[in-house]
Amino acid sequence: MRRIRSALKTGLLAATVATPVLADAVDAPVPAAPADEIVVTARRLDEARDAILPSLGASKYTFDRAAITSQPEGQDRSLTSLLLQAPGVAQDSYGQIHVRNEHANVQYRINGVIVPESITGFGQTIDIRLADSISLLTGTLPAQYGYRTSGVINITTQNGAFADGGDVGVYGGSLGTVEPSASIKGSSGGFNYFVSGSYLKNDLGIENPTSSHDAIHDRTDQFHGFAYASQILSETSRLSAFGGASVSRFQIPNNPGQTPNFTVDGRSDFDSALLDQNQHEYTYYGVLAYQYSADALSVQVAPFVRYSRTMFTPDPTNGDIIFNGFSDRSRLSSLAYGVQTDASDKLSDHHTLRAGFFFQNERTRSSDTSRVLPTGVPNAAGGFNPCTPDVIDQCVQTSDAPSPVVVNGAKTGQLYGIYLQDEWTITDALTVNVGARFDAVHAYTTENQLSPRLNVVYKAGDATTFHVGYARDFTPPPQELVGTTTLAQFAGTTKAPTVQQSDPVKAEREHYFDAGFLHTVLPGFTVGLDGYYKIKRNLIDEGQFGEAVILSPFNYARGWAWGIEVTTAYHAGPLTLYGNATRGQEKGRDIVSSQFFFAPDELAYIAAHPIYTDHSQFWSASAGASYVFDDRLGKLTPAVDAIYGDGLRAEDPAGIVPNGGKLPAYVTVNLGIEQRLDGPGFLKGLSVRVDVINVGDHSYEIRDGTGVGVGAPQYGQRRAFLGGIRKTF
Repeated sequence: MRRIRSALKTGLLAATVATPVLADAVDAPVPAAPADEIVVTARRLDEARDAILPSLGASKYTFDRAAITSQPEGQDRSLTSLLLQAPGVAQDSYGQIHVRNEHANVQYRINGVIVPESITGFGQTIDIRLADSISLLTGTLPAQYGYRTSGVINITTQNGAFADGGDVGVYGGSLGTVEPSASIKGSSGGFNYFVSGSYLKNDLGIENPTSSHDAIHDRTDQFHGFAYASQILSETSRLSAFGGASVSRFQIPNNPGQTPNFTVDGRSDFDSALLDQNQHEYTYYGVLAYQYSADALSVQVAPFVRYSRTMFTPDPTNGDIIFNGFSDRSRLSSLAYGVQTDASDKLSDHHTLRAGFFFQNERTRSSDTSRVLPTGVPNAAGGFNPCTPDVIDQCVQTSDAPSPVVVNGAKTGQLYGIYLQDEWTITDALTVNVGARFDAVHAYTTENQLSPRLNVVYKAGDATTFHVGYARDFTPPPQELVGTTTLAQFAGTTKAPTVQQSDPVKAEREHYFDAGFLHTVLPGFTVGLDGYYKIKRNLIDEGQFGEAVILSPFNYARGWAWGIEVTTAYHAGPLTLYGNATRGQEKGRDIVSSQFFFAPDELAYIAAHPIYTDHSQFWSASAGASYVFDDRLGKLTPAVDAIYGDGLRAEDPAGIVPNGGKLPAYVTVNLGIEQRLDGPGFLKGLSVRVDVINVGDHSYEIRDGTGVGVGAPQYGQRRAFLGGIRKTF
């Protein structure tokens, strides 16, 4: 049955309910383990590991394994599609999500350990088949959480400590979708393991830039692999290792009917439906974790490494240059490694002390070969004067022969962090968690900050819990996305920017206030309300400013954000219902870095007026239901879920206010039904499912190609019929 825990926060109580509902920081006690001593030890170490990094005042929303497998698409769903069912999460193009109206600023952890984000985002790197549970933490996070603070996505992996087994299956259907997958897990003595792998091929790798059902030139091939192994060393310690790989190839979809703007080698016409742009993405990561847990003390030390590379190849027949005036063949890579250490010590019945440190070294390299055309300003003699910045709006193409400009760059940067906090249980009903962390970044910017954190949780009886919190946050710019600025090399070419200013991207600094409550209306029915307000300096945003599907960061000098989230869930026997709704917005003022990405009139207006950030969505909502029938064959589970969005930004229809318009509201509904068989022999463990995505075949825009930092239009997926068969053993 679908079980989703949503958590408001505390270290005092926990609720497990059948669909998104609010629970509290420390999970419910694990049922008594089997008599096997190894299994008992593994369970106890899992509990101790989770207790090192509790939510303690933050909002926690958890999808457990049953929730993952019972929804439409089941474990064949993408991680980003799953997270859209959580409160405060809005969808964007390229498989991205926005948590509480922030762009990116999401941290990914596996078994509590930070895994540095890949260049194109971790949402498409992680295969949810590896997950035993997936939690989203938001709000005023305790001191152990830093760097990416809009949301923390923690994935607890499957393992073979409690049962041998595995599965093999195939899923597919519309849009040329074929997706075989398999997993296996098991144990021997104190050693246990889990391995999974999948391959995906379809014809909708990136959102369609048109409203048509089928995109043009949009095939993708993706491989995902993951492995976990753990060895119990003693009753108080174990060594774990896990790692994964993601290899993806994308065709960049075409938007037909575009108007050529330049002449190249005598050719000035080109059918934009025939462009052939491609992008390859590779990500590999690994973690080795040693855990010691005895009596009141628990410690985990986890070195990690991550390598990510993205390569974009333009149209080989000069189509990019004919439309844009330039083409970029780019390669961007990042190697990050470091160590994370966390510890907790229960000093007394009233005080639990937690502390830790984090270090990361990252080496980024970029290589870009741009083919550009020369430009100049016509003069009275029939020739051309140099195309200087003060007359750049008068520049015209002076030759149809493109020439290359090569820009290579490299940077080594470091992140440092240390934290200390005390969980103070004043009474059985009142808990105060107070702490601070100190963070420093040394890369394209050198900055640091001391960040105090405070959360208060009050349990007003068995049915109601209140929380209020404050957090000072420090978010360094993503080094893997910050490129080397070389404006002078493009002077006098069709790639020369109008604005010649490029101040460095700085770390975002934030004051975050959050308050809410969780109330059990009646057994199985829970309601939660949460409100937040943020004050930002150097607000970090990201935009697509080139052909490659790679975003570039920039800062607003000041920013503000607020929101209200309502979450409800009901679970009674085989029935599960849930619904979430969020109202919020974010604004920024005065772009103070990477100014060359923008037009002068945009910069002037934003310097004098706050505007909505492009990812600010007024309304976001999600809902779903499932029911488990016991039939003669086994268990039949029909399920439905839906998302609603309204207010994602677009260009002002009057052409005055950047991001002054909004896209139309939309609703999409997905249906799924799964039959699990309990028959004899081969039929036992067999399951068959059928899903319909976007049942109403609603055509809706995620982006219309306008707005600050928006590179191209994207439409949501049209109706698709999918199905699969899986054998569990």
